[in-house]
Amino acid sequence: MLLGLAIGIILMIVLVMKTKVHTFIALMIAAIVTGLIGGMSPIDLVLEDGSTKVGIITAIKDGFGNTLKSTGIIIGLGVMMGGILEKSGAAEKMAFSFIKAIGKKKEEWALAVTGWFIASPVFADSAIVIFAPLCKAMSKVTGKSVIGLALSLAAGLQLTHCLVPPTPGPLTAAGMLNVDVGQMILGGALISIPMLIIAVLYCKSVGKKIYQIPLDDGSYERKPYKEEYIKSMEELEKLMGAKQLPGLGVSMAPIIVPLILILLKTVLSFAGLESGLFYNIIAFFGDPIVALAIGTLLAIYGLVPKEDTKKVLGMMDSAIKDTGIIMLITGAGGSLGNVIKVSGIGNALGEAVLAWPVPAVLIPFIIAALMRIALGSATVAITTAASLTAPLMGMLAINPLLMSLSCCVGAISFSYFNDSGFWVFNGMFGLTELKDQVRCKTAISLIMAGVGIVELLIAQFIL
Repeated sequence: MLLGLAIGIILMIVLVMKTKVHTFIALMIAAIVTGLIGGMSPIDLVLEDGSTKVGIITAIKDGFGNTLKSTGIIIGLGVMMGGILEKSGAAEKMAFSFIKAIGKKKEEWALAVTGWFIASPVFADSAIVIFAPLCKAMSKVTGKSVIGLALSLAAGLQLTHCLVPPTPGPLTAAGMLNVDVGQMILGGALISIPMLIIAVLYCKSVGKKIYQIPLDDGSYERKPYKEEYIKSMEELEKLMGAKQLPGLGVSMAPIIVPLILILLKTVLSFAGLESGLFYNIIAFFGDPIVALAIGTLLAIYGLVPKEDTKKVLGMMDSAIKDTGIIMLITGAGGSLGNVIKVSGIGNALGEAVLAWPVPAVLIPFIIAALMRIALGSATVAITTAASLTAPLMGMLAINPLLMSLSCCVGAISFSYFNDSGFWVFNGMFGLTELKDQVRCKTAISLIMAGVGIVELLIAQFIL
């Protein structure tokens, strides 16, 4: 099974880098090869006891469908809303106001902290889609690479998503390992701070190496970085003063209202108020699909109310025309992850690592990291690592909070081809070269996990 995983991933990388095969097809081929070598049947088999053994084709279809079930509609609504925010000038208005408030040259830090706060109530992939117009507008306005800006946001999102309840992964780990949720929130938040600082420094560096600016037609301009491209505050003031832009309130409403609705649902659930008419109403409007639909309507009727219908529809059509391939690749990543899950490769990895001679505090980390490599999902990686290490709590003799944090840090470690967030980020910000994709989402996840390992080894002497 492990050989199947290795061969499948290597084959996919070779196909993408050395042939004309599209990434979507390469992912499908990798899923099939991984399943076949891993011992799966090509088609479903009915066993003697009447049960059905899932075959590769069904696993691919299920993984594809389940991934797009949670992300496809969100991506579609988000890019339509983003198209209106960009074409109406609302994104530029937000970007300029943001820069004036935080000060010039601090944009990466501001976006990282924004992502850090937002990811607790909002699913990380959804937040990337929601804030993509702001990242692009900040890039246009300042002259900074959209890659460095967007990656800073993604780093903040990834840290909170993996480390701080009430997001599902760390909340589940705390429950399985009998850790107080308040301690988990405090511990996760504290351990994430050094990781975020190092991550932003890397993002600022990669923004110079991958210098890419979004254009008005939705494409990107890529060229070597020069300091002269970065606009001064005086240039920004002059540039914005010459434009007719919408007000800040109406510009922010399509983003803020969905975030508030999603946050309300999360707060009520976290407080245990999951009953009654009021909760049902909030749960409906706080679902990311409904919340983003409301945001899109606010953008249409708040930002372009007097524009011709055809022009408004054109804005949305233009924005959504390139999202088909994003959805296909995102779904294919889910297919690969599901094949690995159904074949049992994930369990094999977890059981193998328990026998390794490593410091006890790193055993949950390694299991979670391998689960993340195998399955793509950080939440599943945390849950699996916690369930496998819970019976070993007495044997390992380490603090339960530290075990929980180790599971969560491990799940940060490897964002790559079977992670839907990897493809959402690449698609949203125009990263098409494999080497650039790996230098961004994959590298930043490894850097943050590396800092986390050092923190865990230090923390074991304190806790």
